[in-house]
Amino acid sequence: MFLLAEIVDVPETTLIEGIVISIVGYLIVFIALVILYFVFFEISKVLNMQLKSKLRRQGKLDEAADEKDLNIPGEVAAAISMALYFSCQLHDDESNVLTIKKVSRTYSPWSSKIYGLRNLNR
Repeated sequence: MFLLAEIVDVPETTLIEGIVISIVGYLIVFIALVILYFVFFEISKVLNMQLKSKLRRQGKLDEAADEKDLNIPGEVAAAISMALYFSCQLHDDESNVLTIKKVSRTYSPWSSKIYGLRNLNR
């Protein structure tokens, strides 16, 4: 098996720099994904707190129900999404055939050259 360094005269420092750049790139992407995970995880908590405070101000949430979780269970979300999917499938399928009829009168002011933009009146 041939290595790249055996075929082409590549200095060893160039290979090491390439490996370092690759590792740094992978680390940046991994750290960005971890940060995004925590951001989205905390956004759900903040939105839940805002919903509870809004319901409390409107008087729809009492202290006993305050401890209750307001999240929708996964089964309910799946049922809602399936109902939406099937409701979009109810309309009839069209034939996807276009019929083009030739018009007997071919003159149209839209295709006339005399109404051009550079019509200079003298």
